[in-house]
Amino acid sequence: MKRTTLISPADVDQQLEHCQAVAALAAQWPDKPLAFVDTYGCQQNEADSERIRGYLAKMGFGFTDNEEEARIIVINTCAIREHAEHRVFGNVGALVHTKRRHPEQLICLCGCMAQQPRVVQAIRESYRHVDLVFGPHVLWKFPEMVHTLLTRRSRMFLTPDEPGSIAEGIPVVRQDRVRAWVSVMYGCNNFCSYCVVPYVRGRERSRRQPDILAEVRQLVEEGYKDITLLGQNVNSYGRDLDEVTDFSDLLEAVNAIPGDFLIRFMTSHPKDATQKLFETMARCEKVAPVLHLPFQAGNDRVLKVMNRRHTRGEYLEKISRLKELIPDIVLTSDIIVGFPGETTREFEDTLKVLEEVRFDALFTFIFSPRPGTPAAEMDDPMPREEKLANFNRLTALQDKISEEKHAAYVGRTLRCLIDAPSDDARYDFSARTPGNRLVRVAGSGARPGQFRDVRITDSNKWSLSGELV
Repeated sequence: MKRTTLISPADVDQQLEHCQAVAALAAQWPDKPLAFVDTYGCQQNEADSERIRGYLAKMGFGFTDNEEEARIIVINTCAIREHAEHRVFGNVGALVHTKRRHPEQLICLCGCMAQQPRVVQAIRESYRHVDLVFGPHVLWKFPEMVHTLLTRRSRMFLTPDEPGSIAEGIPVVRQDRVRAWVSVMYGCNNFCSYCVVPYVRGRERSRRQPDILAEVRQLVEEGYKDITLLGQNVNSYGRDLDEVTDFSDLLEAVNAIPGDFLIRFMTSHPKDATQKLFETMARCEKVAPVLHLPFQAGNDRVLKVMNRRHTRGEYLEKISRLKELIPDIVLTSDIIVGFPGETTREFEDTLKVLEEVRFDALFTFIFSPRPGTPAAEMDDPMPREEKLANFNRLTALQDKISEEKHAAYVGRTLRCLIDAPSDDARYDFSARTPGNRLVRVAGSGARPGQFRDVRITDSNKWSLSGELV
């Protein structure tokens, strides 16, 4: 097993010295510089953006959501679906106008798209107002890149093709004061035939448990109440480390940290979700009763072509065992509709899984070919209209199940985490159940970060409504 490559503390300290050098330059500018960090995609991207903001704060930048005000713009991209890429290219293209009005503005593109050679080539040739393109593997060197841009003003492209590494000690600026994301590992070794992640995020590599626990302890001391452990496949955690440990052991250790907080995690792969994990979840009182376990398709032939390395029967058996241990478990999943070669008859096996498991919510997608993956080269005879019809059948069934499951909450009193003022004028707060169901709450006297009892009074397929007890 390959050992994880760690960036040395001295190398990280050198980046902090570059932060000081940039801050010295910024101090000579007439106004305090502002930065705009625009994030697309998953929570892992948001966690990366928090580190980019941490570096920027050390460089003397404040923050804005207005491109016109920003001295530096960082676009952190996602490559999972074609639609996300089109949005990024559209927004990057529009920035040519702000750059024309503010020639000193630095425009940076990073994240998963930046690790793809075809994207780099497109930016190099057609988006010449972009100053910096860098991939996830070199995020830790961001201050050095900015310092170089400010002193040399030449375009930079840093997208090395490497397995990846881990850098500890990068400063973090979080946007949420109640919920926090903690990366426990990076990369993926699974190579599902439709997925670009292993090509852009590198191989699986785990952070050391003491570093993770130190970060969680600090978050708890700062008052965070909902902490999510992140990884492309958290159940692979520890396989590349010298010590004998796994994700269940990590959950136990995080659960032992003193404090009143919830532990969540994502994402899990069905092939690695073990009985030990389920028993650990049931035993650890701080681990939220919720599991996101993508099954992607309900037909074994399709799963095999997807290279998922689990069967429909294995998945259902694991769900059954989990429900025995945690009867009130909230289950969510991912599903791809219209994978190349999938027939409507095979798709109906997916509907049968929904009927048997009765998920609380789903993240559903029509297949989007990703260049460079095996699935992008597969024969795909099903017309788009038929895929859309199957997709609509899927969402209609899940909407019905979600509505029924949410209706079962009405009349119950749940301990919920108040996370923000409500964006709905009829309510005062938004909150989350332990199973991460959204609750719109009426009542006064609460504040974000509090656990409060909420009586559920109404529901729909998307959320619950209630009142403070």
